[in-house]
Amino acid sequence: MAAGTHTVTNQAPPLVGYDMFATDRALAEAVARHLPPEGAEEARAELSAFGVSAGSAQAQEWGRLANEHPPRLRTHDRYGHRIDEVEFHPAWHRLLGRGVGAGLTGAWGRPGGHVRRAAGFVLASQVEAGHGCPLSMTHAAVPALRAEPELAAAWEPLIASRVYEQGLRPPLEKTGVLLGMGMTEKQGGSDVRANTTRAEPLAADGEYVLTGHKWFCSAPMSDAFLVLAQAPGGLSCLLVPRVLPDGTRNAFAIQRLKDKLGNRSNASAEVEFDGSTWARRVGEEGRGLRTVMGMVAATRLDCVLGSAALMRQAVAQAVHHASYRRAFGGLLVDKPLMRNVLADLALESEAATVLGMRLAAAYDADTEEERALLRIAVPVAKYWVTKRCTPVVAEALECLGGNGYVEESGLPRLLRESPLNSLWEGAGNVQALDVLRALRREPAALNAFLTEVGRARGADHRLDRAIRDMLAELADLEGIEARARRLAERMARVLQGALLVRWAPPEVADAFCASRLGGDWGASFGTLPHTPALGAVVERARPAT
Repeated sequence: MAAGTHTVTNQAPPLVGYDMFATDRALAEAVARHLPPEGAEEARAELSAFGVSAGSAQAQEWGRLANEHPPRLRTHDRYGHRIDEVEFHPAWHRLLGRGVGAGLTGAWGRPGGHVRRAAGFVLASQVEAGHGCPLSMTHAAVPALRAEPELAAAWEPLIASRVYEQGLRPPLEKTGVLLGMGMTEKQGGSDVRANTTRAEPLAADGEYVLTGHKWFCSAPMSDAFLVLAQAPGGLSCLLVPRVLPDGTRNAFAIQRLKDKLGNRSNASAEVEFDGSTWARRVGEEGRGLRTVMGMVAATRLDCVLGSAALMRQAVAQAVHHASYRRAFGGLLVDKPLMRNVLADLALESEAATVLGMRLAAAYDADTEEERALLRIAVPVAKYWVTKRCTPVVAEALECLGGNGYVEESGLPRLLRESPLNSLWEGAGNVQALDVLRALRREPAALNAFLTEVGRARGADHRLDRAIRDMLAELADLEGIEARARRLAERMARVLQGALLVRWAPPEVADAFCASRLGGDWGASFGTLPHTPALGAVVERARPAT
């Protein structure tokens, strides 16, 4: 065959070798907006360096390898001894070490720490989403551990460490640790009050042995786990180390690893506690749910950030492809209909990023009003942003045509990953009902929410009308539970619209309000009202290389 038939002239080059942070305008602007002036320059430089690393061909190759070579369970060693270890490809360890080294487990003790970490988490999750699970849980464990000051004093420095030290050893002898969680059981799912794992007290105060089974135990190679179990005083939170202080292995039998739709680089396991599994109580006996709620809220925010990351990477790939691919006499990106599709996707991506980063900033502010806002805005955002992820990624894949359906494009991996954050830490109904719970029990939460959206009132007539409609919905409590999803969606769109009106360029805010709030939108992407400004929306989303 003539060599000339293999000349490639109409394919986009790989999207590599770029600063993933600096070219994400929505993310970079959010960091500049929310960081305190002191240390802001250092933070931006650090994030840009991480963005260059994330945008490198090497990092993307690690992401591919970690998913093509998923973890393997080794229950026994060659002599028949039970070891319950999970083996990972070296690429997984490189990604995880890179994330730990970037401070993605250490947000709680530094000014602007949550904003800096959130931006880094968005970058890391675009490269490979699975390793975000242990990073997220380790970061989120801090609020729960603080229920026991003695435990927090010992563990927090190791959690915040920028040293990734793999391998199972006594945790407090390591220079850095990872934490996981085991809440869900077969019979209960999200209804953790139905848990049947038993915690029987030992003679030493705060020490227990556990008997039971966890249906989903995330990142089982971690150094310790926060679990829920039924103690004599009720459902309690306990810390379960993999290795005991004397160097012996705790009884932590990994029954099997889950064969999942996506998230294949990350191990999710079923584990069994055999009646001799040692645990240390965290918080008061019988107050386990209250103890872990801080951890749950933090991981829910990471679900928002993780979905925003998947959307951003999918949109970046679509815009990049369309900027090089020629069809029907010109570049795809210049075709009015493709520009409409790309702009529509870019709006969804930017709205998710702006909302996620605003909530991270609320953690840094740590005022009574900001805590109240988080109480309702986190489940609102978790409900809506994670649900928008799959249709955005699927449409972005279509922008690449048949090329997008091929594994080498990376889009199929993003698509398989896209439903996960909607499921993790409570699926859609759980989030919507949690919004109702906040409305009923915590008036300050609704006040904080209304104050936040009210800051944009008067700037856009469509937003003003959407706020009035939302208030009417809130005033009608008849059959509210059946309308909980509708209400959560409306609140999310209003909040996103308010943030974009305040902070995004006019062309972005106008297109969002016209479509998402004003009703000038169809049932699929690419149905925005046609205006010349759509080109600017697409250009803003372009990942310049």
